[in-house]
Amino acid sequence: MDKLIYLDYGATSYPKPDEVYRQMDSFYRSYGVNPGRSGYDMCMMAGNMVEDTRKLMTEFFNGTDYNRLVFTLNATDALNLAIFGSLEKGDHAITTTIEHNSVLRPLYHLETRSGVEVDRIPFDSKGFVHPEDFAKKMKKNTRLVAVNHGSNVIGTVQPIAEIGALCRQRGIPFLIDSSQTAGKIPVDLQAQHIDMIAFTGHKSLLGPMGTGGLCVREGVEIRHTRAGGTGVRSAVKGHLDEYPYRLEYGTPNLPGIAGLNAGLKWIQERGMHSIHEHETRLLTKLRDGLREIDGVTLYCQDDLTNHIAVLAFNIEGLEAMDTGTMLDVDYNIACRTGLHCAPLVHEQIGTDKIHGAVRFGLGPHNTEEEISTAIEAVREIAKSRKKAPKASARA
Repeated sequence: MDKLIYLDYGATSYPKPDEVYRQMDSFYRSYGVNPGRSGYDMCMMAGNMVEDTRKLMTEFFNGTDYNRLVFTLNATDALNLAIFGSLEKGDHAITTTIEHNSVLRPLYHLETRSGVEVDRIPFDSKGFVHPEDFAKKMKKNTRLVAVNHGSNVIGTVQPIAEIGALCRQRGIPFLIDSSQTAGKIPVDLQAQHIDMIAFTGHKSLLGPMGTGGLCVREGVEIRHTRAGGTGVRSAVKGHLDEYPYRLEYGTPNLPGIAGLNAGLKWIQERGMHSIHEHETRLLTKLRDGLREIDGVTLYCQDDLTNHIAVLAFNIEGLEAMDTGTMLDVDYNIACRTGLHCAPLVHEQIGTDKIHGAVRFGLGPHNTEEEISTAIEAVREIAKSRKKAPKASARA
């Protein structure tokens, strides 16, 4: 079998840098004890690694208090902590139609069961939301604005600095989902006026699954929605209020955090800007190649300014799932098909009625040769496509 061409970085990065695998294995073998729960040497070493990673991630997001960087299972877990800990009955929240279900579903839950009012800002034909639309929706009882920094479907990067400035002027907490952007482009707590950054470790940060976190600006508070062990001050009956214990519960994912530490250092050694330039160069080649193919429809790819290397497309006359199966079986190309856990995006671009789109997500390990192969594979599939009513695309 030919070597796998992995174009599903939007779902997770694969393979990880060798340093990630080595760090997880060696650290867990040498110091795989419960960190921060006792004073013997192995325990102290485990705790030091967790705190070192906490500091690295805080500096990465330009935070000022590393204790306010809390580790979670993933971005979904972090977003749930932020959303459920910020909103209650009578509150108003603003989000967008470009969100992943990790934001849409918690807000829908609060809207339907807890009396929280939610407004959803649509994106334009190029895939961007506009800050002035947020200003029009802000109310006295607006308690949260939540925005997906980079779309996992169409790749557009939203103007979070401008949205954050509006929120800061009005004293409204601003939460971003950086699942697709952290590790690719700058996410700056200070410069972009962000109050809470939810991140995942297994995508562009090149760490393992089961890692993520929430970076919380000083002065922003999130209510407890859970309680449990922290390893310190065990006689206190209620869950601790101080960070990081306020939002961390139980034993942390020690080998996962060790892998995240290695992934972040790998990015810093090579330079995030250099990695993004490489991915953008490949994205441009892919976009240019695909849009020359008769019968291929691209979504929000006319201008790649303020984009990450994610591209969605369809072939006329073929279901996205069928295209993905042919790419896998006939060409050994891994990609993602369907609605990508972002149903409102597909509603706006007109692909919800045709079961979604094919998504190519590029990463630092992809090559020019792989992109050329993918373009030719799509070209061959498009030539042999079965005739079917043409799908309608509104973006």
